Amino acid sequence: MTWLVTGGAGFIGAHVVHALHAAGEQIVVLDDLSTGVPARIADLDDVPLVRGSVQATSLVAKLLREYEISGVVHVAAKKQPGESVDNPLLYYRENVGGLESLLRAMTDVGVDALVFSSSASTYGDQDTDVLTEDATCRPVSPYGETKLVGEWLIADVARSTGLRHVSLRYFNAAGAAAPELADTGAFNLIPMVFERLTAGLPPKIFGDDYQTPDGTTIRDYIHVGDIASAHVAAARHLTAGREAREVLNVGTGQGSSTREIVETILDVSGYTDLKPEVLARRPGDPAVSIAGADRIREVLGWSAEHDMRSTVTAAWEGWLFHHPEARRDDGTAPAGGASPGTRDE
Repeated sequence: MTWLVTGGAGFIGAHVVHALHAAGEQIVVLDDLSTGVPARIADLDDVPLVRGSVQATSLVAKLLREYEISGVVHVAAKKQPGESVDNPLLYYRENVGGLESLLRAMTDVGVDALVFSSSASTYGDQDTDVLTEDATCRPVSPYGETKLVGEWLIADVARSTGLRHVSLRYFNAAGAAAPELADTGAFNLIPMVFERLTAGLPPKIFGDDYQTPDGTTIRDYIHVGDIASAHVAAARHLTAGREAREVLNVGTGQGSSTREIVETILDVSGYTDLKPEVLARRPGDPAVSIAGADRIREVLGWSAEHDMRSTVTAAWEGWLFHHPEARRDDGTAPAGGASPGTRDE
């Protein structure tokens, strides 16, 4: 099969492209390069990169025909919950409108296999610590809403056309399969801590009075390389011609507390003298959010391979690749002020 990967020059998208390529798949990348970085996939000489938007339906249809595409891995999307609260119209236009355009082109051309990048943000506030795919979704941000609407739209099109699809709900993506593929933004806990350490400032912990063993929130951190391998498993599942209509969590099934993550970062980075600063809770942060990982193992035979420490270590190596000034070779912290960050998903 030949796969079109939308958003394939982005952080997660580039990992997916490299994983599919290593698995022997033929790939074409479509990316508008608003946040994507061509250098992430520049070493793959046989992978065409087309600059353009999934909202250009005629362009998508042209690519599907020209490259004889058999299936699509749709990663392209806006993905910051905080930004989505401030600009919901942008998120509905890009995430829902972009998916509608892609599905229209796929339907017109007759491409019937789709792997959709969804999110654990679809769950929102829940009364249970371990989240399974059977939970009633209650997203708390327009971003989460657009991902849930996307799943609904795909299911509706599947009932009408026979589209075979797998939607993957990522939990907290972190790490990097190679330093040059690392995320360059600071939009969740791990890079936000890196950012403060680079500025010579202590990391922040928001709340230590939750009903958890150490009082801090617990999250399921999944190595982005594992997320990429889940896409390969989903693509192979569809390649086998199965009548798939699946929604699956992508997580480790294990939780790490914020304090555990921060202490691991300090140990890995060498900034052990910068003790965490505990602040008040942030509104809307659930105490515990862990992926129920049984269904993806049963359906795709997939499970995560990386533990929390290896994920943090890979993330730090990627951060140093893009921020060499953060390296602590002489035992002293860099001077400077902190940059503002945004909240973790």
